[in-house]
Amino acid sequence: MADLKATALEVLAAEAAAVTAMARAVDASFEAAAHAILKSTGHLVCSGVGKAGHIARKVSATFASTGTPSHFLSAVDALHGDLGSVRNGDVALLFSYSGESEEITRLLSLLKKLGNTTIAVTASRTNSLGRFADHVIATGKIEEACPLRLAPSASTTAMLALGDALALGVMAARDFSHDDFARYHPAGQLGRKLLRVHEAMSFRLDAGNLPVAPDTQTVAEILQSVSTISRRPGATILTGPDGRVSGVFTDGDLRRLLTTRPDVLSIRIGTVMTKNPKRIAATKLASEAMHLMQQYRIDELPVVDENDKPIGLIDVQDLVLLRMLDVPEEATPARTGNGQ
Repeated sequence: MADLKATALEVLAAEAAAVTAMARAVDASFEAAAHAILKSTGHLVCSGVGKAGHIARKVSATFASTGTPSHFLSAVDALHGDLGSVRNGDVALLFSYSGESEEITRLLSLLKKLGNTTIAVTASRTNSLGRFADHVIATGKIEEACPLRLAPSASTTAMLALGDALALGVMAARDFSHDDFARYHPAGQLGRKLLRVHEAMSFRLDAGNLPVAPDTQTVAEILQSVSTISRRPGATILTGPDGRVSGVFTDGDLRRLLTTRPDVLSIRIGTVMTKNPKRIAATKLASEAMHLMQQYRIDELPVVDENDKPIGLIDVQDLVLLRMLDVPEEATPARTGNGQ
């Protein structure tokens, strides 16, 4: 019986060497292919057969998630009607190590008739695919990592690495940003990490559900003004004469006053509010808001514009999806009123 560990190490070494060797493929043709994708007015259509088809599907997904509209097209299905998914202006990225697979060469011929720009990722510029594609990213000869030197292994790994290099090179050329990445990954952990405060907050001034009042009003006036809001947070934002945040008054503050001040309703809110509360800019990351809430054991955080005027309020419940973030894992703080 063959030594399993030794074989595994040989496979890894062979595949690593194949990836390293792909530096030779990043040449003028590689750059021309990248520019063809960048200037395209349509989608990037990725295709392949067999194992190369799996690589094409993955590379298409990488392009799509990094700013280049892309979809996978089965070379077999394309010959039976699915070619209709290719439109004018689309660029086709075709994967085939041998460059001789019948389905992929027939697809190439059809794409050329339609006038689509074609890019081949293949072993050689002299095989059928390499001779007729508009741009060729040539891997050169690759010895498979398979002990029999038959099963596609090092060659598909090399094509995958080149596909990633092409996709991420195009991504960089597009100046694709962290915000763009979050937009395409809203449900994943990366998307949550990059979520902005203004995207997470549920209480907004422009939506009419944000309790904001002058700090000159009495507690009774405050309660009357916020009673018209159907869904309200556990805090009211107070503002000074200049419209900037001057304090907050929470439900916890009210409960404590009710037990100590019989004249609570006639008290001017400015004398019992938490002055100069913690707040956060709308453009900050929601993860920063969560960190502040955990650090200062608070449940509501005023959201302000560049002039320190309130535009929203983010509640701890708005950040439930961020529980998986890499923030200090402390016990969830009990609601302790303002805690500011």
